[in-house]
Amino acid sequence: MVAHLQPPSDPPWWLILIEGIALIIIGALFLINPAKTAVIATMVLGIYWLVSGVLSIVSIFIDSSAWGWKLLVGALGIIAGIIILQHPLWSPAVVGATLIIILGIQGILMGIMQLIMALQGGGWGLAIIGVISLVIGVILLFNVWIAAVSLPWVIGIFAIIGGILAVIEAFRER
Repeated sequence: MVAHLQPPSDPPWWLILIEGIALIIIGALFLINPAKTAVIATMVLGIYWLVSGVLSIVSIFIDSSAWGWKLLVGALGIIAGIIILQHPLWSPAVVGATLIIILGIQGILMGIMQLIMALQGGGWGLAIIGVISLVIGVILLFNVWIAAVSLPWVIGIFAIIGGILAVIEAFRER
């Protein structure tokens, strides 16, 4: 007998509703007490990286393909997780600043690529998006700590918006 694979079905409406409510609560926590919520969220991230790093190294014994990458990713995950868990008060600032730097570099690189594509016939729209990406990337890199400090509020606002949209979608699915 041959097993037929079925495509995954859409999640039930109530699961989308729970996700939306959870996002609204998390967003509210980020807006009400951003410092404490950022510390807790960063601690959860540290635990995730630690466990993920251990599992990555364990997976080498199950499947030894790309063992070098698995070992590197596992070691970095374990180190990052331990550092975050040992320094819970300054970890949110460092993780936030690192994220801002990555986003700034990504914005600059994407802006340059979009401008190159625009000059090769991609059109004015692509050029405008490229300039906007460049400007946002530069602003982020020149204001890393300001952006990192405002990150909990940005996360909170996006979480609340995403949660409201998920609740609306859940009732639409029902």
